[in-house]
Amino acid sequence: PQASRSSRPQWSQELSRAVKSAFLATSLGLGLVSAPALRPPAAIAAPAPAGKLSSASAAGSRVNKDAESLLRYALPVKNKEVRELQAAVEDVKGQIAIRQWSAGTSDVQKAMGVLKSKAAKILAAVPQEKQKAVQGQLDMLGGTLEDLRVALAADGAGEVKGETKLKTCYDLQDKAANTVGAIEENMIPTNYHVQVPKEYNNLPQLDGRAKVQFVFKKGEPGEKFDLDGVLVDTVTLEMVADGYNSPITAGNFVDLVHKGFYNNMAINRADGFVVQTGEPKDATEKTNGYVPPGSSEVRRIPLEIALLADKDPFYSTTIDEDGRGGEPSRLPFQSTGALGMARAEYDNDSASSQFFWLLFESDLTPAGKNMMDGRYACFGYTTKGADYLPAIKAGDVVVSAKVLDGLDNLKAP
Repeated sequence: PQASRSSRPQWSQELSRAVKSAFLATSLGLGLVSAPALRPPAAIAAPAPAGKLSSASAAGSRVNKDAESLLRYALPVKNKEVRELQAAVEDVKGQIAIRQWSAGTSDVQKAMGVLKSKAAKILAAVPQEKQKAVQGQLDMLGGTLEDLRVALAADGAGEVKGETKLKTCYDLQDKAANTVGAIEENMIPTNYHVQVPKEYNNLPQLDGRAKVQFVFKKGEPGEKFDLDGVLVDTVTLEMVADGYNSPITAGNFVDLVHKGFYNNMAINRADGFVVQTGEPKDATEKTNGYVPPGSSEVRRIPLEIALLADKDPFYSTTIDEDGRGGEPSRLPFQSTGALGMARAEYDNDSASSQFFWLLFESDLTPAGKNMMDGRYACFGYTTKGADYLPAIKAGDVVVSAKVLDGLDNLKAP
């Protein structure tokens, strides 16, 4: 009989994950491609030691899958005190999820201790013109953490009280985490800009971040989305495009959203690994992408990769081609709804308008690594509605796509 998953040898489980990961990575091109010969990735040949959850690219079984957390860690901030504060605040969320109230209280007290002892060092790292605002945010955070401490200690006996307590704790933790994120954003130097090679000045760039909303409907009249037994006419997603780490890729995307390019466009792929759109109805080999008005050629963008060890992204080269396979990415593909650019398998600089939402699966990130980081450009995350992505199928339609915030960060060529 076939061995169960739990009884299979470790190498067999790792090889299975590698096969799945390689299949996904090699099938994300603009068209169908044949699978190459499979070979174990470096992460399997030499497994990385288990790491903490509180990092952008955690290794081991505790992979950070929280989109908001990943976005905070991707901010260009080097202050270790604020990162310690962030980690303490974010750790509370995991305890709330499993209703470990005492452990959650301990984490809150740790966060309060960090805030009390290291607020001065955090404030000193803030540009002078923003220090007054950040002082107010630090004070507000202290109040929110105290409210969260009280909520965690409250009586939660009974189903109604238990659910009320759970919601209250989640809301307060979210408020605290968002406040930490706002503090971190204020720590970014006022004149901070990513260095993009001049050869790409003819492409739109996002100097910061932008929030985008997509609304979907079913492809056939009368059909509805089934969201865990609840039938709805439309599904709404909100995403954050990150120009701090992917200025060209995010800029290209936000520019197309603002132009209305994705409105009424069909989902052309939904296979359990990704949900993908951006292919024009009349696409041919020469027009498969965005063709600017007055031009006869598709606008292509270079492959853009940002690694933790680098200040700025590098272009047109995968991490393998650059001899840096296995190095952690600033925007790792390890959250459901991670945004990635589709491209031809053997042409790094072939991306144009097609992009995908990743349907994250832990098996595709052995030892906290995967076959996509550093090979495809990740340019942001889905922050609302990511759980609805599996309900979106090929043929479903983007009713509308619009920029909710951050359009002023888009820099035209």
